[in-house]
Amino acid sequence: MAKQFSLLLSTVALSFCCMAFAFEPSPLQDFCVADASTSARVNGVACKTPASVQASDFLFNGLHMPADTKNPFGATVTPVTVTQLPGLNTLGIALARIDYAPKGVIVPHYHPRASEIITVLEGSLEVGFVTSNPENRHITKTLHKGDVFVFPIGLLHYQRNVGDGYAVSISGLSSQNPGVITATNAIFGSKPDITSDILAKSFQIDQSIVENLQGKF
Repeated sequence: MAKQFSLLLSTVALSFCCMAFAFEPSPLQDFCVADASTSARVNGVACKTPASVQASDFLFNGLHMPADTKNPFGATVTPVTVTQLPGLNTLGIALARIDYAPKGVIVPHYHPRASEIITVLEGSLEVGFVTSNPENRHITKTLHKGDVFVFPIGLLHYQRNVGDGYAVSISGLSSQNPGVITATNAIFGSKPDITSDILAKSFQIDQSIVENLQGKF
């Protein structure tokens, strides 16, 4: 299992090298390790001085470890973005491990700055995305161990465990900081709220239903 996990992880990472640089500028030096201690604001994260960089800046441990899926959605994402791995800064790639309990769901969401390529390591997943207006076409597929699927940048997508046991997948993303916008959180959990009359008209439902949903987020 360990060798198989490493091989699939390497394949995902290599397949994203060319795609990543299509969306984020190529680095102008060997590396630009993120400096979390600075208050400087740039398009990305400010760099550490090269002399202070250590091997640990390029290392993330523990992606082989299952995550706890005891939550309302039955699924947990373990991200490896520039926040967790400073050496990713300016390189335009990221990874994530996703663990799914039986019937677990990664709810509809999108990444504003990245396409995503997902590989199933264990189990079976229903995956899908929705194209933009006016077609709003739902493109969906059931994936099994070893299958690979792509979610194009900026499109709403989801995953669901449709197998009998636990499932695991690995995702590669074409940004060091892909971002996540979950549909329900954005619509019903914004701060401050989108006024309930706007949402009631948008969804063609009673305003009291909107207010009830806003109370949940």
